[in-house]
Amino acid sequence: MSIVEDAKQAVQGAVQGVMQKAIQMAPDSFMPGGKPDPLIRQQHGHIGKPISRLDGPIKVRGEATYAAEFPLDGMLYAALVFSTIAKGRVAALDTDAAEAATGVELVMTYRNAPRMAPMPLFLTSEKACGGNDLPIMQDDRISWNGEPVALVLAGTQEQADHAASLIAIEYEAEHSVTAMAEAKAKGTEPGNFMGQPLQFATGDAAAALAAAAHSVDRTYTTPRHSHNAIELHAATVAWQGDTLRVHDASQMVAHMAWSLGHVFGLSEDKVHVTSPFVGGGFGSKGLWQHQVLAAAASKLSGRPVRLMLSREGVYRIVGGRTVTEQRVAIGASEDGRFDALIHTGTTAMSRHNVLPEPFILPTRSAYAAGSMTLDVEVAYLDMVANTFMRAPGEAVGTFALESAIDELAVAMDIDPIELRLRNEPDKDPTTGAPFSSREIEKAYRDGAARFGWADRGAPGSRREGEWLIGTGVATATYPYYRMPGGAARITLSREGHATVDIAAHDMGMGTATAQTQVAADRLGLPMEQVTFRYGDSTLPGVVMAGGSQQTAAIGASVMAAYRDLVTELLKLAGNDSPLAGLDADEVVGVDGGLAKTDDRTRHESYASILSRAQRDEVVVEATPPAPLETMHWSMHSHGAMFCEVRVNAVTGEVRVSRFLGSFDCGRILNPKTAASQFRGGIIMGLGLALMEETQFDERNGRIMNPSLAEYHVPVHMDVPEIDVIWTDIPDPHTPMGARGVGEIGITGVGAAVANAVFNATGKRVRDLPITLDKLL
Repeated sequence: MSIVEDAKQAVQGAVQGVMQKAIQMAPDSFMPGGKPDPLIRQQHGHIGKPISRLDGPIKVRGEATYAAEFPLDGMLYAALVFSTIAKGRVAALDTDAAEAATGVELVMTYRNAPRMAPMPLFLTSEKACGGNDLPIMQDDRISWNGEPVALVLAGTQEQADHAASLIAIEYEAEHSVTAMAEAKAKGTEPGNFMGQPLQFATGDAAAALAAAAHSVDRTYTTPRHSHNAIELHAATVAWQGDTLRVHDASQMVAHMAWSLGHVFGLSEDKVHVTSPFVGGGFGSKGLWQHQVLAAAASKLSGRPVRLMLSREGVYRIVGGRTVTEQRVAIGASEDGRFDALIHTGTTAMSRHNVLPEPFILPTRSAYAAGSMTLDVEVAYLDMVANTFMRAPGEAVGTFALESAIDELAVAMDIDPIELRLRNEPDKDPTTGAPFSSREIEKAYRDGAARFGWADRGAPGSRREGEWLIGTGVATATYPYYRMPGGAARITLSREGHATVDIAAHDMGMGTATAQTQVAADRLGLPMEQVTFRYGDSTLPGVVMAGGSQQTAAIGASVMAAYRDLVTELLKLAGNDSPLAGLDADEVVGVDGGLAKTDDRTRHESYASILSRAQRDEVVVEATPPAPLETMHWSMHSHGAMFCEVRVNAVTGEVRVSRFLGSFDCGRILNPKTAASQFRGGIIMGLGLALMEETQFDERNGRIMNPSLAEYHVPVHMDVPEIDVIWTDIPDPHTPMGARGVGEIGITGVGAAVANAVFNATGKRVRDLPITLDKLL
């Protein structure tokens, strides 16, 4: 990042800090969420029912069309060739054999690629979503080991793959920084995340730590992690005149349209991106080089193009979670209350992206402390640009924080749950804002009772044959976000059918189902009378499926559109209606129409209102207010993670035998889809704890295990039956009373497993993953 960009972000951060103080001081009634969503009071509608996913039947019938399944006439198939050096230039390039191979229509390199602007870097503007800001196949320069250097188009995928293997490339390597030690020796810089500095200090934490009656001071490390969504990254693209049509696997269709327009010099209305089905994203399915290259190759060849990355291709050009080295030091008084809390360390990233792993995020709000020092420093490597990965910051930050708390509990001989609850804050420790809702104590009490925490023994005290048995616990936490840019359109027909349009996404988590439930309850309609349309950049709104914020973004957008719809319907109803004289705040959607909130006899159906007004339909579109509630209140989901492990005393093998997640995420909109999200996050957390590691060759910057044969993720034998419970206490300041559930499931899991392993064996593992060599 340039000095100018650094200064710009610093100014933005300072302005945002001043703004946050002013917003905190404003009356609650001035804030979005200051008046609870009326749906919170409704307890007997569609919300809260375990309804199966509406897209389930077409998926099991194989009728759901994913990005690599759109059939286009005359389509060509693409294959990529990746660089094998971390920095330098292409010295020689021979494509003759590839161009002569059977079925080949085009070989594209920097020599003949269309002129393109770099991708707008994610977070640098509202709609930017590029994974890096490097030129794409515009010159002979190499910036990381794995950068695409050639693309082949052929009539079949097999022909393209074979021809790509025939391209001969020689490189002129330059010195690259691919070792963490060298990167740190060259100097680190303060981290910045989403416009905010990753530094905070209050009091003299170092002095308080030195004077504390009890303390721990430990270093924890986490490795790189690579994305492994079931659906590989893919795009099917075609130029229709001067319009670029893209079928993509995307978490951000509106952002994609704008960003691709920037690359090719088009207005965003000339780029149409659709993404109706996505087989998992987890932060990875933004804009990377493969979509741009597919569009460039389509432009050059004049034919539609399909480019689906191989599993190796995903590892080479799609970023993942980057490495961290974290220090956590806690000083406590005799009663266990924290006098000092220090969480600092270093993470690595490239100079071509803006996403350091923000591992201090959970520590900012999790516990009260007399003094606190938080700091993330960034070291720069010549590597593939890292990116968001499920619960960025929290997933690995909770491993370090919650492991250190367990170490302190053991040193003080205090129950780990009790130590945590003794340090519950009454307000946000870093901002001073009140919590919108915080029911973590209930989550812990309920979870402990259900899990049987009281039966826990001392470290190494439980054994069955060769198997040592232990239990551990950790706090899970993830913020409530609602990003700006939401908008929704509601079309209500005379027949009483509503269509809700918003450029949102469903990556398999049941968004369309839950939002149909919500819209049906808000409008007072049966679910079969509501259609929820999404996954298309031509629909309203700039909504990203990330940060567990999409539910809130959609909810707030539909709330705004519904209010405008009601206002319009009341105008149409006129003075002859039972609703005459009422305004939008005095009515509610019920029984296929509107009724006075406290007098349901004053009711008129939508069909009656539109028929009398001689209207076939009413269409409204609205944008919700800016998400000021996130500055006025401290808003977080929480959980208590309970784990039981068995460790083989002979081989060191670790098996997770039981797991319980007890969550406080506000109101649960659909218990069936939410439970699936919680369990999916926990399973991903088990991978983080026990096996996931991107092996990065520090000699040349090459990822050495780019396949699921060598990069291990949990399979059925690794996963026990996972129990999940929740408080289901609505947050009064969020749409529907709900907070996101997509990412909190992974947080705290690494520490819960590590703490259970210690309880089983007496050995403390501070470096993930917890492999058997670290226990023998």
